[in-house]
Amino acid sequence: MATAAIQTPVPIRGIRTTPMGKPTFQLPPSRPLTPATYFKSPFNPARHLAYHTMPSRHTMSELGHEKTGISHIGVSVPFELFTPEAVRMMRNEVLSDEVWDNCRFSSSIAACQLRGMAPKYAKFVYDAWTNPDTLRIISSIAGVDLVPVMDYEIGHINISVNDNPDGSTQAAPVVNWHKDSYPFVCVLMLSDATEMKGGETALRTGQGEIKKVRGPQMGSAVVLQGRYIEHIALPSTNCRERITMVTSFRPKDPILAEDSQLLTVRPVSDLNEMYNQWTDYQVEIVEERCRRLVKGLRERKRVGRDFDVVGVKDQLKDLIKFLEKTNNEIVDPAEYKVDDSEEEREEKASKRMKKRARMG
Repeated sequence: MATAAIQTPVPIRGIRTTPMGKPTFQLPPSRPLTPATYFKSPFNPARHLAYHTMPSRHTMSELGHEKTGISHIGVSVPFELFTPEAVRMMRNEVLSDEVWDNCRFSSSIAACQLRGMAPKYAKFVYDAWTNPDTLRIISSIAGVDLVPVMDYEIGHINISVNDNPDGSTQAAPVVNWHKDSYPFVCVLMLSDATEMKGGETALRTGQGEIKKVRGPQMGSAVVLQGRYIEHIALPSTNCRERITMVTSFRPKDPILAEDSQLLTVRPVSDLNEMYNQWTDYQVEIVEERCRRLVKGLRERKRVGRDFDVVGVKDQLKDLIKFLEKTNNEIVDPAEYKVDDSEEEREEKASKRMKKRARMG
């Protein structure tokens, strides 16, 4: 049987994709350095990490989402993470012609996104987010040991540009109201936000109220359990651009809940690459859970305990359910159809929520 070709991007319910042609706006930063120049400075945590103090954090209970998620921590306030030099290196990589021409996507929830550039086009970015020191910082703030979900979700870029040269008009939200596809994200600011007005992250609490967290400055970041909290980056003024880098994380422990899904990222991804990485890490989790199940079986038998019928069957059911979820997220583009009327209803609902957030 011939292998089915994968077309990308693929539309999904509630998200319209647009052609990958270069956006009409012009980015204000100076021309990035050539790869031969900036790849000569590898990531050095002693030189490029700026973290020094545990930031204030809001718990899931405070946000009305108790008993939800993989950690009791919901969101942090902004904290210093990378030095100015590290930010310049990241901008040079992610705004290069290679990334702009090969990794750019657009949809109805975000006008311009750059995805899947690390490590091929962004070695410094990749090394920065996978460094053990960086992971220790993110994990300590999140309250749970984390690792990047997969390479494809390292250094995702959201870009919003104000068409008014002086930045006086209100820029559109970087991404509209949504929940993330993955348990935790770390959102890093790559733009100078010194004079920015607005631009906070708005969170919807379990009671339906809106709580705002101030936006980070350049080199600072916010850690958010975004899979379980609906949120939006609010519009900003007094700035020419707003470029944020988002790296997604999952629990390091394969036994912890891992309910990632691809709904919001499938239409803005290279599906050949993402499906490969998705299947790889999901099956690795199953492999480790099976290994631990077998180890438990052998230990019970060694000490003379009876076979745990209920316990083993429950674990096997969980494994089957996990594999079914993994399989269901791999959508064949040829079999997927979009209901435009349903899309329009969801887009209108998103606009209403955005308006209420601005007024809150």
